[in-house]
Amino acid sequence: MCELFAMSARHPTTVSLSLEEFSRHGGLTGPHKDGWGIGWYEENDIRLVKEKYPSASSACARFIQANPFSSSLVISHIRKATLGPVASRNCQPFVRELGGVWHCFAHNGDLPGIAHDPRFRAEGFRPVGETDSEQVFCALMDALRPLWSSGPAPSLRERKAVVSRFGAALRELGPANFLYCDGDALFTHADRRHQSDGSIRAPGMWRLARRCPAGGELAAEGLRIASEGGEQEVVLVASVPLTAEAWAPLAEGELLVARQGLVQKE
Repeated sequence: MCELFAMSARHPTTVSLSLEEFSRHGGLTGPHKDGWGIGWYEENDIRLVKEKYPSASSACARFIQANPFSSSLVISHIRKATLGPVASRNCQPFVRELGGVWHCFAHNGDLPGIAHDPRFRAEGFRPVGETDSEQVFCALMDALRPLWSSGPAPSLRERKAVVSRFGAALRELGPANFLYCDGDALFTHADRRHQSDGSIRAPGMWRLARRCPAGGELAAEGLRIASEGGEQEVVLVASVPLTAEAWAPLAEGELLVARQGLVQKE
């Protein structure tokens, strides 16, 4: 399976994402050698970097480590190819425009039969590559299109309802862990995943909430966050805990929504 990581922060923050610990799952100690990618939001735009090479040995990943970027929303993915060749077009995250906003998505899991399931047939949006993950994203964009095409940006409650229904249907096909961001909120859908003992079970995703004072800094293995505003709130989510801290597992079928560094209860 692939590896996922994302961050939602209260204030735009300088992020030094070395991917050192994360990339160990992408080639140094893990089997995920078939590409990687990272997307971060910046001034209502998104910057996207993807490669078909292992993140563990990537000069581009080292450049990002040495040149921190500023963002309040980040999604990253390390790929283990199961469907589609090792190619840049099949690396994640994927991005699409809808309603004048960049939408970003990354997924891990196996979804046999999705290509012939009419519930996930992409019409308004079409995949560029050959992965089931990109087909999922295009189908999600189709599901969200009525909300974003009818005027002002939809409410968080409306968006969450669509993503929740979509995730529930997707779980019927197989493990369906995914990250989705619309530039405002980060949605983390947790399911099952391949565990170290060979079983397929929950948890599929983990979360960690952090806080630091104004001007302070949060440091985790492979990640350093320097606050640029007031008191900083940060939510981190990942396929597996990346540090020795008390990461909380997400339940099978749970949809976690983070906005400005805070978990949304409604």
